[in-house]
Amino acid sequence: MDNIAGKAVAITGASSGLGAETARHLVKAGAKVALGARRLDRLEALAQELGKENCTVFQVDVVDREQVAAFVDHAVKAFGRIDVMINNAGVMPLAPLEMLRLDEWDRSIDVNMKGVLWGIAAALPHFKAQQSGHFINVSSVAGHKVGVGSAVYSATKHSVRVISEGLRQEVKPYNIRTTVLSPGAVDTELPASVKAAGVSEGVARFYEATAIPASSFARCVLFAMSQPDGVDINEILFRPTRQEL
Repeated sequence: MDNIAGKAVAITGASSGLGAETARHLVKAGAKVALGARRLDRLEALAQELGKENCTVFQVDVVDREQVAAFVDHAVKAFGRIDVMINNAGVMPLAPLEMLRLDEWDRSIDVNMKGVLWGIAAALPHFKAQQSGHFINVSSVAGHKVGVGSAVYSATKHSVRVISEGLRQEVKPYNIRTTVLSPGAVDTELPASVKAAGVSEGVARFYEATAIPASSFARCVLFAMSQPDGVDINEILFRPTRQEL
């Protein structure tokens, strides 16, 4: 876990699941973390667990670009710099298109796609100024494969891969690294965002039978971060060994 100690890392969606577990692993490796999410009480509880000297918290909804910018500015003020931006916040309201759950389509695009863009927009000026930085954007196996009920979710997660690849090519002059993480079924609160009747029950059963711990994701983050500065891990796709899709 070289190249992690002392780094300042901002994480969206840090109140639970992938974000919270990644924060735990990063603090253990010697990093400082800025924890961002909507649920301030959960963030404060996590900060108490990690030690206030290791982290700072900020209430942020990633659909609001001004809030995301304020979150990153808060991290820079707290730590003097930002080395890694983890755009992790996401929702997964799976449902067949014919159910016309239009509000969920809007929310998926706002959180999963625009939320990543706002995170990039907030951190990129700081990375350019210091001529270093690392974006870690969270896609999904669904960003590689489309199934019944996942059309909108898969579209948003595929967009994360497209945005990240464009970003990778554009930021080479500034010594900035980019990583896309595409997890399969991981034990988080994400399945709870599936509300469609007849769909949510099946997703819950699938995750109960298949999901692996959130620590699997955190280890991938640390692997990408720990590489020497000249090594850019651009994409990691992983899933439970028993997951077929």
